[in-house]
Amino acid sequence: MNMSGQRLSIAALGGVHEIGKNMYFLQYANDIIVIDCGSKFPDESLLGIDLIIPDVTYLLNNIDKVRALVVTHGHEDHIGGIPYLLKQLNLPVYASRLTIGLIENKLKEHGLLRQTSLHCINAESTLELGSITATFFNTNHSIPDCLGIVFDTPEGTVVHTGDFKFDMTPVNRQYPDIHKMAEIGKKGVKFLLSESTNAERPGFTPSEKLVGAHMEEAFFKADQRIFVSTFASNVHRLQQIVDAAQHTGRKLTLLGRSMVNVVGVAQELGYLNIPDGMLVEPAEAAKLDSDKIAVLCTGSQGEPMAALSRLANASHRQLQINAGDTVLIAANAIPGNERNVSKIVDNLYILGARVIYGSRSELHVSGHGSQEELKLMLTLMKPEYFIPIHGEYRMLHHHSQLAEDVGVERDNIFILKNGDIVESSAGKVRQSGRVPSGQTLVDGLGIGDIGNVVLRDRRQLSADGILITVITLNQTDGKMLNEPDTISRGFVYVRNSESLMEEINQLVTATLLKLSPADLGQWSIMKQTLKDTLGKFLYERTKRRPMILPIIIEV
Repeated sequence: MNMSGQRLSIAALGGVHEIGKNMYFLQYANDIIVIDCGSKFPDESLLGIDLIIPDVTYLLNNIDKVRALVVTHGHEDHIGGIPYLLKQLNLPVYASRLTIGLIENKLKEHGLLRQTSLHCINAESTLELGSITATFFNTNHSIPDCLGIVFDTPEGTVVHTGDFKFDMTPVNRQYPDIHKMAEIGKKGVKFLLSESTNAERPGFTPSEKLVGAHMEEAFFKADQRIFVSTFASNVHRLQQIVDAAQHTGRKLTLLGRSMVNVVGVAQELGYLNIPDGMLVEPAEAAKLDSDKIAVLCTGSQGEPMAALSRLANASHRQLQINAGDTVLIAANAIPGNERNVSKIVDNLYILGARVIYGSRSELHVSGHGSQEELKLMLTLMKPEYFIPIHGEYRMLHHHSQLAEDVGVERDNIFILKNGDIVESSAGKVRQSGRVPSGQTLVDGLGIGDIGNVVLRDRRQLSADGILITVITLNQTDGKMLNEPDTISRGFVYVRNSESLMEEINQLVTATLLKLSPADLGQWSIMKQTLKDTLGKFLYERTKRRPMILPIIIEV
């Protein structure tokens, strides 16, 4: 769909009706500005998939109009897809100082750093991007250097909040710029795009500062080693863990690649203050007295290959959890991860650890504003039109109700799906059309090459396994030279199913003998006939549907 012309168009390519892979764009005439490019991890149905990123087909189809990528903050669901986007579309990237540092790390891994144009911005920056001017304001969240964005267009002002809360006692003293937000609202906001993660949660989100006192209390009560798992990108939380370790005379070691990377970048840029000599390597930590070490690790969401999971399974190469050690899980499970987290907690208890986790532990507060903060943002901005973003549908719905409560007209609220377009032309606003959207699957080095057919095959293999039957034919007359050779993987154990395997071989032979000479020369017909016949037989005998793979060899 081509949206050129004197109109303003706004759409989400990711981040609505879902949590993760946030990506939005706005376009006026021939100028497109992209906001964020995140990723998310797959669920159990996407077997073998490493990462999910937004579908950028529309941007690639309008490559000459895309002026910039502007990033609100450095969380994975806002920057994780950037290397994959830049491999297809080389455009300048604008972000705050810490966010740039985290993006640089990713670009180094992908070999893209030298060819990418990165620009550091702050709340005082102004960008002239064709017919659109972008300015910024400070917000706070669970990572430093978060920005809201103000786009001035010929059709009016568009504000994108990024992720935010109103924390009046922030750990790093980066206060939300409420006065500037009020000034923006006073000048007039046509569209407000505001995050909806905690739209179901009443009241205010507590300050991150409250976590520090509970963290320190847990450190003082522990008399053996302490293992703390949290989001690597929550730099405020990391600083409070460092402070607790310092106050209790403990050294600190890091486990997990993302933890090492984030701590390295944050420390180098001055966002994380770690006393000299506190950090030690895991091999050295294993030799220290148990009351002199704290371990900071990834895996708070139950990721199978993360450090905490390997510790809980007693499979970590360098460290192990012993009876009496304390494990602090300073994060709440993201919806969908609850089962994995519960399994890890169970395993930790089996090891004899003292585990402190969950909302009642007071070791975690959300980085997202609750209902009163969302209403405050709406009241400050006073938008004429409102688009709730970044959330599942129920969250967007609750956020739209909050907007009505503070005075936004119901007809001026748009709950979109990814790909839906809201358009403003000559002062008239309407929802119009769609752009391509959805998800692109990353598997190893492949980007977007895994589709529904491959995933269906993987699901079938995981559910019922595979049956391979190898047939050797005479090249001259098409007759079988010997009995079929049948191989089972993930379907039945051959040694315990010899009679079934013999029946399968007999059925293959009988099926081929029934084929006409003409059909015997058509491999596609032979294979399909064998699949149909064996599939029906195996389902009747076992109630399973393995993948059936006939292999025909001519000699």
